[in-house]
This record gives sequence, C-alpha cells and structure tokens, in this order.
Amino acid sequence: MDFQLTPDQMELRDMVRDFVEKEITPHALEMDKDGVLPPGLIEKMGDMGLLNLVVPEEYGGPGLDGQTIALLYEELGKGCAGIATSIAANALASYPVLIKGTEEQKQRYFDVLNAGKLAAFALTEPNAGSDAGGVMTTAVKDGDDYILNGTKAFITNGGNAEIYLIFANARKSAGIRGLTAFIVDRNAPGLSVGKKEEKMGIRASNTCELVLQDVRVPASSRLGREGEGFRIAMQTLDSARPFVGAVSVGLAQAALDLSVRYAKERRQFGQPIASFQMIQAMIADMAIQVETARLMVYKTCWMRDQGLEFTKEAAMAKCYAADVAMRVTTDCVQVLGGYGYSKEYPAEKYMRDAKIMQIYEGTNQIQRLVIANKLLY
Repeated sequence: MDFQLTPDQMELRDMVRDFVEKEITPHALEMDKDGVLPPGLIEKMGDMGLLNLVVPEEYGGPGLDGQTIALLYEELGKGCAGIATSIAANALASYPVLIKGTEEQKQRYFDVLNAGKLAAFALTEPNAGSDAGGVMTTAVKDGDDYILNGTKAFITNGGNAEIYLIFANARKSAGIRGLTAFIVDRNAPGLSVGKKEEKMGIRASNTCELVLQDVRVPASSRLGREGEGFRIAMQTLDSARPFVGAVSVGLAQAALDLSVRYAKERRQFGQPIASFQMIQAMIADMAIQVETARLMVYKTCWMRDQGLEFTKEAAMAKCYAADVAMRVTTDCVQVLGGYGYSKEYPAEKYMRDAKIMQIYEGTNQIQRLVIANKLLY
C-alpha cells in the first residue's frame, strides 16, 4: 500500500483547492442563506472540469481513477457540501450510462457533461425511497417509444439539469422486476420541474420534484433491457457511495479545522481554550474520526479501481464517514459554544449540511443492512 499522492494528484488537488477557496468558500454562507448559486458559478465549475469528473478519456472526459475523484470531492466538501452534492450528482447520473449505455448513448450523454452542464439521477419518488421496488412512475411501450408518467421527488439538480436519468416501471405491478432506466432530455415535452424543496442543509444544491406527463421517450434512450433498472441502480449506488463518504470527510475536516482555529483564538480564564484538556480530547477524537473515515473512503476507491468486489466496503465507507461528519460537526458547534450556534460562523451550517449525508444515496440504516447481508448470507 502506497499512501503517497502522485504529482498529478497533488496538482489536481491544489487546483481544485484554489478554486474552492476563491469561488466557493467566500460565498458559502450567502448561498446557504439564499438557496441560489452566484451567477456564472456553474459555468466556472464546467470550465474547471468539475462536472465531468467520471467521464472516461475516450468520451472526452479526464479519465480519472476513483481515488483521485474522491480526493477532489473532499476538497469540494470542505468549501460547501451543497456545491459538492450538485457536482457529485453528475457522477451519480453518469454511472448508469457507464454501466449499461451503448456507444451512442455514452457519446450523447457525456457530450452534455463535457459541455459543462448538470445532470440528474431520478429514482426517488414520494412513496419510493429506500424501497426502489415502490416506484410508481410508469413506462408504457408505444411502438418504438415509451410514454412516461409519474412524479419524482428530492431530485438533486432537478431544476438545473440539462439531461436526466429517470427510472420508471415498464411492467405493471412487477415491482423491482419492472424497473427500467431512461435517458431523458430537459426539453422533452411533458417533463416539468415541480416544487423546489426548502431544505435544512445543502441549500446551495437545487433539489426539486420532477413531473412527467405523457413524456414520449424513444426506445433508443432505454438503458439495457426492460426490468434491468434495479440492478443498474444498485451498481450505480455502489460506485457513488464512496464519493458521498469523500464529501463527508471534507465537511468533517472543515469543521475540525474551524474548531482548531477557534480553540487557539478563544480565551477563557485568561488562557486559550485549546489549553483545556477537555477541549483537547474533543479535538483529538474529531481528528481520529476524520482520518479513519478518509482511509476507509480511499481504500474503497482503490478496491473499485482494482476491479475488486467492493459493495460491502462502499456501504461501510459511506455509512461511517457520514456518521463521522455528523459527530464532528456537532462537536464543532460545541467547541465554539454560543458562536457555534450563531450564523456568524459556519459551524451550524456544517452541522445542518452533515445530516443529509446519513440520508441520501441510501440511508445509513440501509447501509448497515447491506453490510449485514454481505456478512451473513
């Protein structure tokens, strides 16, 4: 095992870190307050190559390995977990195409991302979250087309995406055996954006309903066979979960860094609170958790890059790193005391942002079921 970053990895990390420090961190609190992105930020992220990180070289992308992508997501998570979520959603929406797309589908889909546009992965519905078999959106065959009807909920980038990866049931009452994936353009007649969610955290990330009313999609936009959608979705989530872990690590690291700075500056009883052993113990525990989460994420990405089975490890990395983000950001608020509870400092934002890490892309309860099933069956 070699934990030394390559020169290329360090160069990419430093480029993204510089971009985050200049274009994201200074606006993070404002984006959190208003729930909108500064004008031109999406274009700047596209120009930086942040919106097509998982696109292979042969399709015009950077062709990065998983470990390098995780490294960059960590930097993005330090700056703003909401922005990192929007960028990671492009990867989430890309994996089904990587897994099952034809050459024509890959070229079409990745051209959109290479042009600096956003994509969205649309599986969740009002009554189908952890239970993917509960998807009620229908896909009815009509000649060489499918007609899609239904409503998707909590879709990251839903209002900003140019292209969507939408799951629908192509077999009536078939549950997961009917789940089928489709590539759908933003301008498809009958596709509209519903309500925008007012969220507790990651408020810079656009989260919306999608409404499909007689959306006609050519059969050439179907990924794989009818009924193959569930397997595609599960393989996609395996690939994406380590990156949720990476964003969680970045978020936790930002909270740790803030805690260290504040503890050195804040004086009580005539001395910096960093001199108090209880503060030292809290910060030491925070550092231990962040570092162990980072190592789990990196190992999982390495396993994936090596072509090894990594479903259990992906669930572990996502689950543990998300739990760490929640604990560390909560402790950060505690270290800062009253200022931690105030919007004057980003500590309370970190805490609000961290909560979603335990929920999206499979709740941490679902991750524990995945881990247990791999161990017991």
